[in-house]
Amino acid sequence: MQACVRQKLSGSSFEGGYISGIPARIHYVRLTVIIHRSCVREVLMRMCLHDSGQMHFPGYGYGKSVFDKSDAEGLFLIDMDIKRIIAIIASLSLFFIAVSCAPKGIQPAPKPAKVALVLGAGSSKGFAHIGVLKVIESHKIPVHMIVGTSAGSFVGSLYAYGFDAFELQKLSFGIRKDDIIDFTIPDNGFIKGEKLEGYINNALKNTPMERLRIPFYAVATDIQTGREVVFGNGNTGTAVRASCSIPGVFMPPVISGRMYIDGGTVSPVAVEAARKLGADIVIAVDISSDTGSTVPKGTIETILQSISIMYSKLSAIQLANADVVIKPQVGFIGGADFSKRHEAVLEGEKAALAAMPKIQEIMNKLKQEGRLD
Repeated sequence: MQACVRQKLSGSSFEGGYISGIPARIHYVRLTVIIHRSCVREVLMRMCLHDSGQMHFPGYGYGKSVFDKSDAEGLFLIDMDIKRIIAIIASLSLFFIAVSCAPKGIQPAPKPAKVALVLGAGSSKGFAHIGVLKVIESHKIPVHMIVGTSAGSFVGSLYAYGFDAFELQKLSFGIRKDDIIDFTIPDNGFIKGEKLEGYINNALKNTPMERLRIPFYAVATDIQTGREVVFGNGNTGTAVRASCSIPGVFMPPVISGRMYIDGGTVSPVAVEAARKLGADIVIAVDISSDTGSTVPKGTIETILQSISIMYSKLSAIQLANADVVIKPQVGFIGGADFSKRHEAVLEGEKAALAAMPKIQEIMNKLKQEGRLD
């Protein structure tokens, strides 16, 4: 190739190797350097040099494709054109290499799933929640938030603080009515609710809601507007008291100028509240749907039984939006009956075990999706 170029530049066609006063060897050197740099240049030169002793470069030189000695400047321009072509090829090569080596589209990490445990209202039937927690805990089902109404808020606050299920069971078996019930002369209620508030705060060492180990929310009802109110920060005992203030039984507490009653009057099982708080999976525990056939004894029992019937009707609306519903069969326990707490815990365990296959199926699916550790 080099000999061919040398012959073309220094032969008779260029009259002694000079082109317009410029030694042909300079052009030869320039072209040789280019040829040495890349095999691509050699291919291009082969395209431009013909056996006729003329250099061809299609489409160049004001429409001419043949360069002869009358086109002295052409050799310089050929050199420049080759450089441009090589530069373009190099740029394209780098581009395709970069594209091929670039990491493929990185998929964003799956959003971690939040599992909410929603504990429903039900007065003394709420001991069943402890049995449910024992099974949930023993099967290592993650709980990222707890939403409780009435009795559910009482149990839920203690669990969110850090008591495990067996500690709760021990605590519940030792609790007496006098520890949480302070009767008073009937005035908008038979029970003040101060003891209940104090019991929670003492057990939790006055830990505010926002500092509990598991995010905890207590559902109450604003009696002036009839709206559901979800407490998520502040005094834990006060929030639980508001959530547990069954109308006609507890005196409604006043918080920041507003009067509150039992959250069960609007959300016995607050599934919708859990969804609004960001729950992806809702495990709801309903202790109000099994009303049973017990005959109430006394005024308070009658009120609690009537409210339990109301709970069972209201809860059906929100339970349809839960992923799993656990229903302990506690209809045989009266609303103010503390004597059957052992039976309530056992019923909670049985109901949770029955629901466990479905719960584990959901958990396994979340793990496969990378949304749960």
